[in-house]
Amino acid sequence: MEDTLEFAKGMHAGKPQLSLALRLIQNTGVMKRHIVQPIEETLRHPGLEERNRIFEVESKKRCPAVVQQALANAQLTEQDIDAIIFVSCTGFLMPSLTAWLINTMGFRSNTRQIPIAQLGCAAGGAAINRAHDFCTAYPDSNVLIVSSELCSLCYQPEDDGVGSLLSDGLFGDAVAAAVVRGSGGVGVALERNASYLIPHTEDWISYAVRSTGFHFQLDKRVPGTMEPLAPVLRDLAMDNGWDVAQLDFYIIHAGGPRILSDLSYYLGIDNDMFRHSWRTLTEHGNIASAVVLDALRRLFEENELTPGAAGMIAGFGPGITAEMSVGRWSVDVTSAVNGVLHAVSAYH
Repeated sequence: MEDTLEFAKGMHAGKPQLSLALRLIQNTGVMKRHIVQPIEETLRHPGLEERNRIFEVESKKRCPAVVQQALANAQLTEQDIDAIIFVSCTGFLMPSLTAWLINTMGFRSNTRQIPIAQLGCAAGGAAINRAHDFCTAYPDSNVLIVSSELCSLCYQPEDDGVGSLLSDGLFGDAVAAAVVRGSGGVGVALERNASYLIPHTEDWISYAVRSTGFHFQLDKRVPGTMEPLAPVLRDLAMDNGWDVAQLDFYIIHAGGPRILSDLSYYLGIDNDMFRHSWRTLTEHGNIASAVVLDALRRLFEENELTPGAAGMIAGFGPGITAEMSVGRWSVDVTSAVNGVLHAVSAYH
């Protein structure tokens, strides 16, 4: 954070909104972030073509390791995977990185490819939900989720609005992978998922696509979106016969401290129940679609859940969109519930 504040003071010295932006950055709670380039390179803009080249090179360099770790944790091989969901909102490849992964890492040629590019931070939750849907339709299938979010490649040095300056101090880079097994394994046995769009908010989180690339736009009303979304989360839990305030674990997108604190308040949940998301935010910043995967990694590593423990996963992003799911912690290798999410691994 100290480095971020110093760079912001130097880059935007004399701007009237700078003092407000610095206070907002200090209030993010983000103490550390990881970026794929030295900060001096990040602060320069070599053009959209070069940035997208870096996105491709760095994604191909870093994703295989997390994929291999996720497969090992799931006790599966590349040949066991029936679909790959690749999510990112910070670079563009066509064909998707799914094709490169299939050709390079030995996945079957008939592996389904499901790229998700335009759901932003909600894409982590969406990937889990689409994997759950796939395993429900094809019960013996296994789905690999891969996230590559190199948010620093979207830095725009000429953008000096408060929203842009705040985002410059909030977002970090990460790659992550997870496996959803159709049956067996250890992890969250997914039971139900849902999506919700807050009407007429599609311009609250958006990209302006210009010759210089993606310019992140954030409306000042975004931090207040947990008030209308809290009832949606409550209803999803209720549809599964649960009280949302009485669950055993919560994996929530850490878009910023206001998101987590407001959701805690509106749902009547102790703030410590969001500890995995808070730690992701503090140690890595907002890492977009990878947040829920990193928070899930922490849940696995904490290793305190007993079989049958109930919980919720929720990602929020442009739209304003919420992608939510509920499930139980399972250690039953013969579980009949379709969609056991486990083997989460994130490297930053």
